[in-house]
Amino acid sequence: MSIKRRPQVDDAHLPDSLPVTLRQVLARRGVGHQDELELGVKGLLHFSALTDLDKACLRIAKAIEEQQHICIVGDFDADGATSTALLMLALPEFGARRVSYLVPNRFNDGYGLTPKLVQAAAADDSQLIITVDNGIAAHQGVDTATELGIDVIVTDHHLQGAELPKAFAIVNPNRDDCSFASKNLAGVGVAFYLLLGLRAYYRQQGHSAAAVNVAQWLDLVALGTVADVVSLDYNNRILVQQGLARIKAGRCRPGILALLQQAGRDPKKLQATDLGFTVGPRINAAGRLDDIQIGIECLLSNDPVQVEQLAQRLDGLNRERRSTEQSMQQDAQQFLAELSFAEQQLPPVLTLHRDNWHQGVIGILAGRVKEQVYRPVIAFANADQGVVKGSARSVPGVHMRDLLERVYTLAPDTITAFGGHAMAAGLTVPRAQLAEFERVLQEVAQDWIDDSVLQQVLWSDGELSNDELCLNFAETLAHAGPWGQGFAEPLFDGLFRVIQQRIVGEKHLKLVLQPEHGGDTLDAIAFNVDTSVWPDHQCQQVHIAYKLQPNEFRGRVSLQMLVEYIKTA
Repeated sequence: MSIKRRPQVDDAHLPDSLPVTLRQVLARRGVGHQDELELGVKGLLHFSALTDLDKACLRIAKAIEEQQHICIVGDFDADGATSTALLMLALPEFGARRVSYLVPNRFNDGYGLTPKLVQAAAADDSQLIITVDNGIAAHQGVDTATELGIDVIVTDHHLQGAELPKAFAIVNPNRDDCSFASKNLAGVGVAFYLLLGLRAYYRQQGHSAAAVNVAQWLDLVALGTVADVVSLDYNNRILVQQGLARIKAGRCRPGILALLQQAGRDPKKLQATDLGFTVGPRINAAGRLDDIQIGIECLLSNDPVQVEQLAQRLDGLNRERRSTEQSMQQDAQQFLAELSFAEQQLPPVLTLHRDNWHQGVIGILAGRVKEQVYRPVIAFANADQGVVKGSARSVPGVHMRDLLERVYTLAPDTITAFGGHAMAAGLTVPRAQLAEFERVLQEVAQDWIDDSVLQQVLWSDGELSNDELCLNFAETLAHAGPWGQGFAEPLFDGLFRVIQQRIVGEKHLKLVLQPEHGGDTLDAIAFNVDTSVWPDHQCQQVHIAYKLQPNEFRGRVSLQMLVEYIKTA
């Protein structure tokens, strides 16, 4: 790992009233105009650029007018759960009286709109299926629905394959023929835009449903967007900021407040990252270990007793998930040790498999190992019917879905299904073909992946002055967010003298530091350090990369440096 400083960029388009360092931070992250500092709903892109949106809204309006049974088909993660809850709450306010939902079970049903799920919807007399956060690859499911006389509206954000399914309408910013400027909408963002289009239709008709306040569900949109780790472009930052504002004000789903309470977080002080580290994982835990319906019902319910019970159950599942993950990580560490490779000799893509691994947790495991070895990782777990399920996590510069598509092109027998994004993907491989899949994968990876891509770089926004190393500037940075994927929280670096150092918890390094050229001492913490190296009482000076954050403890707010990288200077 190395630290590089971001170059100076032109920030003349940003207001002089902003601190110089903040102007650089924002300009480096692509803020091209001062209007992009305004995160009001007026800045949202218009829904009209989404291909098929008008067609989808006309069909939904017809279903509402004729009181047809509408079935929402979701996905078993937090994005899918929030998308499902969003339409389940919103469509009745537009007048729908027969709305239900189905979500596949990760272990029994597979992913997305399968023929099995369509048949279940048909058995319940569904006349219209709306997918959320899935469907762009559901060719068989859509064909089955068509045979049964059920129209399908696909709303999704995943990348399309060579052909689109033959659905009634497909609303997806990542369709090849879609001109919608933000390709980074999460599934819940696409579902929200569907509602914007539906409201616009009723406005044109002079219908009373035009009065529906779609913004009331932005808390769900913010949660799903952050939890799905999509890039926070300007459009997504608006959605997240507006949702955060609602949650902070307590104007949100009771389930979100209950999950924040389980995590010990004060909603009034919520940051975007809190959704990703607290609420999102608890909802995801249901889909990983049990049934995502628990998470969906927690988001839908208005019954305080039921909400509390469901939030407690989700919290318990999350604890179980962490325990399972820890055990699997120990297996992975043993696997890495057995490879007996130096880091530079690791294969360009690392594949991991153990017979006893839990398929609901392999995605998290792949992500953890990826952070350690800094290269794409695919973790596999056994599934039924002689197949293994894989979850892949990648690094910048390696498009995971495209990589898998190339393997499929060269060796189609080695992959029965795959899909995803640049940074994350899922796949199914016949157990008997796993070795062949790994062989072809490594051949493709050797051709595709340059060694320079696998050299981890921390990009720093430079060194802060002593005047900027203060609580006021930390709060200024916090308010300039929301920060997240694709809009990275500011990272700084510099030399500091070590005044104190000690381990807290199991392996967290607590430091008191002083800037190299003097000044006030500062509290710092580095999580999960190598305790065979730290504390190092011979070390008098360190080079660190850090985030500057307000830290509240026992009602007192103070400055804290969150250390991302530390090295003896």
